[in-house]
Amino acid sequence: MTVALIRLIARSDQQSRLSFLIPVFVGVALGSASPALASAQVCQGTLLQLQVQERGSSATDRFRFSLRLQAEAPSKAAAMALLNQRLDRARQDLKPFALGALNIPAPRSYSHGGGSSSSPKLERATTSLSGDVGHSNYDALIQLAGRLPGVRLQGITSLASNSGGEALDDQLLKRALKQGRRRANVTASALGLGRVDLLRINQGGGGVRPVAYAEARMSKPAFRPDEAPKPTRSLSLGLDYCLR
Repeated sequence: MTVALIRLIARSDQQSRLSFLIPVFVGVALGSASPALASAQVCQGTLLQLQVQERGSSATDRFRFSLRLQAEAPSKAAAMALLNQRLDRARQDLKPFALGALNIPAPRSYSHGGGSSSSPKLERATTSLSGDVGHSNYDALIQLAGRLPGVRLQGITSLASNSGGEALDDQLLKRALKQGRRRANVTASALGLGRVDLLRINQGGGGVRPVAYAEARMSKPAFRPDEAPKPTRSLSLGLDYCLR
């Protein structure tokens, strides 16, 4: 009698545990599917997909310059030694004009030339030097880069201040949304529909536009910072509207 009672209690406990396990698993399965169903947006009308782009410029706060340094010699060791000399001079001469630290990556070297008398084989060592410069030293840095041996100005990029860039981003976003709404309203009107609902926004961005320097411009007596292209940003929005 005692053994039969123990077995009966054990079977009851096992059935009780199984009866509680089944609803839990069902609940998890339903819970994982519910958010996907809730987030789906269905257009009960005409789906209009637009791509809107806006571009604008802001005031220049400073400039980022990039210089290429190069040295050639019959051997790799001699080329690297000459490059180090030119780098030391460039660093010392440019540091008073730069805002903050200079950025100098590790140098690299490679062979070029065919090894003939007319084109002897040489080792070339290169690196770069970049940093920021303000309005007052804009022209002085360009002129100095043109005088340093083995140094070539690769480009200067106009930069906006953090607050100026954020303000421009806000303006571009508002303009893009306004343009998208206007185009959606025009399309709805042309179709004889009166309701426009925004379903989705997919935002992409751009960057600043670099200042390009042609060789002919290097003969100018002076470079004025106000003549440089202003920092330019671009914004791209993918907009989905439901027209009804």
